[in-house]
Amino acid sequence: MPQPAQLGNVPESPIGRPVSLEQRAFFHAIPKVELHCHLLGAVRHETFAELAARHHAPVTPDEIAGFYTRGEKPVGVLHVLRTLERHLLLEPEAFERIAYEYLADAAAENVRHAEFFWNPTASLRDRGLPYAEMQAAILAGMARAEADHGITSLLIPSIDREAGADAALDMVQAMIAHRDRRVAGIGIDYRETENPPERFIAAYALAREAGLRATAHAGEFGEPWTNVETAVDRLHVDRIDHGYTIVDNPTLAQRYAEAGMVFTVVPTNSWYLRTLPRERWALDHPIRRMAELGLKLHPNTDDPTLHNVTPAGAWELMYSHLGFDVAALRAMMLNGIAGSWAISEQRQQWQAEFTRDFDAAAAATNLA
Repeated sequence: MPQPAQLGNVPESPIGRPVSLEQRAFFHAIPKVELHCHLLGAVRHETFAELAARHHAPVTPDEIAGFYTRGEKPVGVLHVLRTLERHLLLEPEAFERIAYEYLADAAAENVRHAEFFWNPTASLRDRGLPYAEMQAAILAGMARAEADHGITSLLIPSIDREAGADAALDMVQAMIAHRDRRVAGIGIDYRETENPPERFIAAYALAREAGLRATAHAGEFGEPWTNVETAVDRLHVDRIDHGYTIVDNPTLAQRYAEAGMVFTVVPTNSWYLRTLPRERWALDHPIRRMAELGLKLHPNTDDPTLHNVTPAGAWELMYSHLGFDVAALRAMMLNGIAGSWAISEQRQQWQAEFTRDFDAAAAATNLA
């Protein structure tokens, strides 16, 4: 399947490899789990435009087109997500639709299992939508996608760190009150600057007491490695999302490598596209240093429609731009299975199936 033009709009790489159409088919064929994707960052352009027109949202078609255009110094996606929350997602049916469409698009890229984030806080606060109805709608979309496309999924309600600690507790309490096995755990995202993870210890403790799993965005916006340490050692997360600044503390990184902590990384992350010189982007991207430190990495899309990337494209960039070879990609595939919150029997089955299918695809493709 062809990738978007200017995949992720990442710079040319001095360590890169050209990718033929035959090789591109390999990245599509890789069996995948996706562990780091935001539901609101996966909304199709046409769906965004249709919802905006239906609700007479204060956003023009040109502005919407701009949301889906990724320039050389990409603007962060938070404005887009806030627009969705405040003006477009006004009824539970919209959540069912975007969940179904995201999973259908992921399944078309041979994603066989997805664990994705959803921030309920703004919809609860600003729109008054009941938590139970929104969660039920997303779960209905997940069920339809599994029936139609064979993709399994888990939902991760995510703390809006900009809303504060009390709102985080409210979210976890709502999860507990409306517990469902397909809602496996919590995450935390939105702007990390001025919102360090230690503010949310109580919410994570409550989630853990209830038997929920946990992950956290940390070290994403150039924030210090201590945020990663806090997430692991005080929030007691099972995996880390982004985590790039861990490279500034190699000793701590080695400890997490030895513990098998999985880091869900994003090759199209906006922070490094904005802050690294384009000629140095591939060379200096912390993903490369994280691998050198022995950390278990797993590539993901984050906000696929807004980053102009697909699941296959994220894997392609690890090879074509960041210099990872086929053996490294195979290990990353297995890292994703290990980091998944699916039941152990399912993960064991995937390990066998994914390895078989990966090796067959690699054997049929001429890759260095």
